[in-house]
Amino acid sequence: MDKRKWLKELVYGILAGFCIGLGGTFLLSCKNTAGIVVAALFFTIGLFTICERGYNLFTGKVCYVFDNKPKYLIFLLVVWVGNLLGTMLIAVIERFTKINDAIQPVALDMVNAKMNYGSNFGVALLSLFLLGILCDVFIFIAVNGYAKSKYQMGKYLSLIFGVTCFIVCGTEHSIADMYYWCISGKLYTEFGKSILCLLVITLGNSVGGFFFPAIEKFIGNYKKKEEAKPAEVKEEKQDQPVEELDAETKENA
Repeated sequence: MDKRKWLKELVYGILAGFCIGLGGTFLLSCKNTAGIVVAALFFTIGLFTICERGYNLFTGKVCYVFDNKPKYLIFLLVVWVGNLLGTMLIAVIERFTKINDAIQPVALDMVNAKMNYGSNFGVALLSLFLLGILCDVFIFIAVNGYAKSKYQMGKYLSLIFGVTCFIVCGTEHSIADMYYWCISGKLYTEFGKSILCLLVITLGNSVGGFFFPAIEKFIGNYKKKEEAKPAEVKEEKQDQPVEELDAETKENA
């Protein structure tokens, strides 16, 4: 892959992060007014734009690791960095507007709740990891449904249900969290702990993204082996000498 190709993937990652930031802005704006369900529904604008425009979102792309070569891991790293830059970009833009006054305190409370959950920081990290797993199971349902549904309505319902469920359930989406950490200012005031939290959530998202594809691949490989067995038996019989086949025929008779 040449430099221009990598640059394109990075830019598409930035655009995807920016789109998720748009959805996060709406979520934070509605959290105390329209309610979490309405906010979750309209958060879908981010993933809808990404899928329609073909942008690179880490939490969606990681679901297809088993369908690609090892070089795909480098692609995922570029996408992750691009997503981070995209969320930082929209957070910086909003910081110089009146939007920031309304959503920054909400984001700060949200991030503090994530980082201070449980009796210690280790418990908080475990919670983030497990919720990250659950989140990307929903994301897989959303993006895979959009990509493979036979019906047009099914594509969009997959996005709506997948995104709404992961938000209402309170799971952790690494790219959305990048935006929350940026707009809250926590990414800059507690950089080390913040990056660690985001990496743990990313790891959880990766495990969740692998979940269905790994099981489906295992079952698919098992079926192929089972289907190949009768063919192997036939080939063995065809390779046997004529005398052996005649002896077997007489015994069976």
